[in-house]
Formats: sequence, structure tokens, C-alpha cells
Amino acid sequence: MSLSCRRPLFVITPLTLAFTSEPADAGKRLDHYLHEHLSSYSRSRLQSWIKQGRVLVNGAAAKASMLLRGGEHIAVSQGELPPLKAAPEDLPVEILYEDAALIAINKPAGLVVHAGAGAHAGTLVNRLVHHFGSLSQIGGDLRPGIVHRLDRGTSGVLLVARTDSAHQALAAQFAGRTVEKTYLALVRGRVRADSGRITKPIARDPVRRTRMVARLGRGREALTEYRVLQRFEGFTYLEVRIGTGRTHQIRVHLASLGHPVAGDRLYGAQPAERIFLHAWRISFTSPATSERVTVEAPVPLELERWLAGLRII
Repeated sequence: MSLSCRRPLFVITPLTLAFTSEPADAGKRLDHYLHEHLSSYSRSRLQSWIKQGRVLVNGAAAKASMLLRGGEHIAVSQGELPPLKAAPEDLPVEILYEDAALIAINKPAGLVVHAGAGAHAGTLVNRLVHHFGSLSQIGGDLRPGIVHRLDRGTSGVLLVARTDSAHQALAAQFAGRTVEKTYLALVRGRVRADSGRITKPIARDPVRRTRMVARLGRGREALTEYRVLQRFEGFTYLEVRIGTGRTHQIRVHLASLGHPVAGDRLYGAQPAERIFLHAWRISFTSPATSERVTVEAPVPLELERWLAGLRII
């Protein structure tokens, strides 16, 4: 997964958010640029702000489709912007591993990792700030320590960087694809092949913006590999490894085979209390020790019970 290691380009003032675009931003649409730097908000909301005149480019109103040249001064009216820092919340955090560089957390299903539109409290970050105080600031004040993410409905192991140098080292490993991530997934239907490899590019669904689509010829490169652990009546239990970290990658790739993750209503499965997707194992090189570390998150009890209720075939 390729992650940016640079600090946000904007600065907070009492009245506005002020950005200065860079030469590398030349050719980007204004709304796309804003979405990169205000990713807590949907592109449609940012486009609405632009239409309302809340976004000024070099002191003048602009259109969402405006193409940047680099060097523009962009001001966004503060309005309903999220809190400047994540507030600490005294709620439990399960630590699977820690050293001087990082903490490996067992994230429960249903917990949002960091603030976003409609979720500025009750996130994993709020808990981290309470328990650990100072963390890497490369992701900004709303995402301290966050090197990678898990979907809200996904449980399992998540790495948190203590320092900026640790964050950069881990991000480089994700970008270089030397971090090994293994998931456990229960999918609908009988997967016939004992193992497989999915390489369909992934892009955002042009109609339903909350979904992703996997199809040949468009989107970002993606690699998912799987092997069958057990077949049940109506379901197949898989071990899944990903070589890239695209949004909803496992969910959309498996759904593209006709086998959506159990409970994943967004991609065609019958709804359930949670989706059956668990980040089980991660292997990486610790920036603190330069040694290879493997961390596993136990399968949650509710998923073990789900499996126990199925009939093996």
C-alpha cells in the first residue's frame, strides 16, 4: 500500500483553511485536490462548498472542474470543519505487540480508525491519544500514528507508529510491498478452486460512490491471493493475502468472483451483525530492532461462533 509521508499542505487560521498547491499538483481538478487534503469529507460535499462560494482560488470563486497550475493560494471557509485535534477518550485498547517504534493494536469490528465525515469522536484514534499521548504526526492531528487502516467492519491487527521516523519506515515497507498481510474471510457460496489469484484493477463505482468496482481495463493495480481453509454448506472459509492495499480490496475482489464476504451487504451478501473479515496476521520489519516481526490477532469469539454454526461438507 502506497502511503504519503509528507505533512498536510494546509495551515489552520481562525477563519479559514489555507492551502498552497505545488507544481506536482498541476493538471489536477480543484475538487480532486481538495479531496486529497480534506479526505474526511466526500467529494460531493466539497463540490457543494465550491458552489456556495466557500472556496476561493487566488481570492476569486472557482469551479470544481478548474485545473490547477501549481502555486495557487486556495482558501476554504472554516464552517463545519472537524476538530483540530482528536480528543482523548478513556476506552480500552488491546495491545498485541509494542516496542520503541510502534504498537500493534487489535481493532474490534465496528470501530472507526480515525475521524471522518460524521465521526469526529468515538474512534480508535481518540483511544490511542488517551493511552499513548504522543504519536507520529505525519498523518496530521486527526490521524496521529495511523500508518494504514482497516474498514470499520473489519477486525484485527493494526500498526500504530510512535514517532515520525517509525511512520516513515513503516510507510516505506508498505509502499515497497514488504509488509505481509493475511486475513481470514468467510464468503458466500462454494469456491471451487483450492487457491487463486485476483489481479483485477479497482476503481470507485461511478454510480454508487460508497462502493468500489473491480474490472479489467480501469482502476488501480490490485493483487489478492486466497486459499481455501474449509468448505461449508453455502459458505467457504478462506485465508487471504493482499499485495496491495486498495479501498475495500478483499471485499470487492471476492465479490467480483461471485463470492461476497459473508455479512457484506454493500457487495451483495445478506446483512449480518458484522462482516466476516478479520485481519489475522501481519509481518514487517520493526524500525526499532530491524528484526522481522509477526503479529497475530485472535479470531473474535463472534466469528468462531459463526463458524461453529455451519455444516462442514
